[in-house]
Amino acid sequence: MNRKICVAAAQMGPIARAEPRESAVARMMDMMRESHGRGARLVVFPELALTTFFPRWWMEDETELDSFYEEEMPGPTVAPLFELARRLEVGFCLGYAEIVREGNRKRRFNTSILVDPAGRVAGKYRKVHLPGHANHEPDWSFQHLEKAYFEPGDLGFPVFDAFDGRVGMCICNDRRWPETYRVMGLQGVEIVLLGYNTPVHYPRAPQLDHLQNFHNHLSMQAGAYQNGTWVVGVAKAGREEGCDLIGQSCIVAPTGEIVAMCTTLGDEVIVADCDLDRCSEIQDNIFDLALHRQPQHYGLISATHD
Repeated sequence: MNRKICVAAAQMGPIARAEPRESAVARMMDMMRESHGRGARLVVFPELALTTFFPRWWMEDETELDSFYEEEMPGPTVAPLFELARRLEVGFCLGYAEIVREGNRKRRFNTSILVDPAGRVAGKYRKVHLPGHANHEPDWSFQHLEKAYFEPGDLGFPVFDAFDGRVGMCICNDRRWPETYRVMGLQGVEIVLLGYNTPVHYPRAPQLDHLQNFHNHLSMQAGAYQNGTWVVGVAKAGREEGCDLIGQSCIVAPTGEIVAMCTTLGDEVIVADCDLDRCSEIQDNIFDLALHRQPQHYGLISATHD
């Protein structure tokens, strides 16, 4: 069986705070059409692709905050994207803010879903590694309030049988943590889909600003190589509401090599033929986890530290 799949990374430029979802969805539909025209069977969109990156603002008005979340997926605004995917027989990965109501309690997650070519949700992931802070920091030029506006994901790092392979997802800051890839690697993952919104400037360690693009690729390339998996990393990029976001969305082979990369900070599609059988080059040799791992020595990794 030929397990080569053409995958598109659909990078998005900035989304203004006042930009309606209809506009973002229309942009994604244009890129889905372009991706299909270039042979893609799977299109990957960024983290929080339907709205601006709202955790950069402190919001006390619950109604205002709720307006950035989705209570159903697909809702009426996003349904056209699903309908287009069905017509084109193209699957996609979409990041969005999810609100779940349990009685009088609201649970908020930074979520991504995997949708198959028939328009059915084939998998869901909720971001585990939430960066930033939970308290109001008014002296900062922008804030990063993910810890205030989301709770850590409760689904773990699942891997799904889809697109003739084993597909996993993670989101933004997750990509920096080797455990993210390893947990999926232990489940035989063959392609990891992830979106990100990453500022150029990091207020708590500005001396690292010039390394943001390097660290972005370093973490994804290492995760790909050490687990023998394809990795597709897709940015929301450019100057969004005064905050500069990195781009360089890329597709990484199981060898750790970048095989395609965006060259702009706007809406841009890149594609690559991802041969899932290449994963075995690494998984059956360099990193044969069943043969070479020594988990009895790794206890500190999962131990709780004060």
